[in-house]
Amino acid sequence: MRLFGLIGYPLSHSFSKKYFAEKFEKESIADCRYENFPIASIGEIPGLLKEHPNLEGLNVTIPYKEQVLPFLHSKNTIVEAINACNCITISNGKLRGHNTDVAGFEQSLEPLLRPYHKKALILGTGGASKAVEYVLHKKDIACHYVSRKAQPGFFTYEQLTPALLADHHLIINTTPVGMYPSVNEAPPIPYEALTASHYLFDLVYNPAKTLFLQKGEERGAAIKNGEDMLLIQAEESWKIWNQDK
Repeated sequence: MRLFGLIGYPLSHSFSKKYFAEKFEKESIADCRYENFPIASIGEIPGLLKEHPNLEGLNVTIPYKEQVLPFLHSKNTIVEAINACNCITISNGKLRGHNTDVAGFEQSLEPLLRPYHKKALILGTGGASKAVEYVLHKKDIACHYVSRKAQPGFFTYEQLTPALLADHHLIINTTPVGMYPSVNEAPPIPYEALTASHYLFDLVYNPAKTLFLQKGEERGAAIKNGEDMLLIQAEESWKIWNQDK
C-alpha cells in the first residue's frame, strides 16, 4: 500500500485527506492511502518517517513550509528560490522538496487578473507568501509585504492608508485570518478605500467567502478564494509523486 499524507499543526482545517480519498475512489486507485499527520513540532519528522517506512510523499502546511527545509536532502529550483516547501517526495529515505503553491496560485490568480493590476499588497509573511511573491515578480507585478510587526521594507497594517490602497489594486491574504471557525475576523485594512478596480484574493477556502472577501465584494471588487489553488496544488503533488512510477 502506497502511503501519502499531510504534516502541519493543527490539521482540523485540512482539505487534502478528503480530496485524495475521493480521488482514489473515483479513479479506482486501490493501492494508495492518504493520512493526516498532525505534528506539534517539526522535530517529529524523523520519528514519523521511522513509524511509516512506506511513506512516499508528504504535503506540508502551516506552520512548517519554512521549518521543514533543514530536513530536506535536496530541493527543486523553486524551493531553492523561495525557501518554502509544501510538497515532499520520499525515496530510499531521502526527502526532496518541491513547491506546488506557485503553480496553484499562478493558475488560480490568472482568470480575474487585469492589465491595471500592476501593484500588489501581500498580507502576511509566512511560507505561502513566498510563493505569491515569486508569481507576482514573474508577472512583473510590483508587490509589498504587510506584516503585523514592523520590518525593514514592509508595511504594517497601521500604515495602510486609503491612498496606499488606491495605488495597489491587487491584495492577497496569505494569513489564516478569517479561516473557520474564526469567520468573523478579517485583516485590518481600510476596506472603505476599495473600488471595482481592486482584486482581492484569499488563500483561505473555508469559509468559501471570508469576511475579507465579503468586504471587498461590497465595494465592487473582484474576489477569489483559495479553493481552485488547493485543487491545482493537490493534482500537482500527485504528478510529482508519480513522475517516475
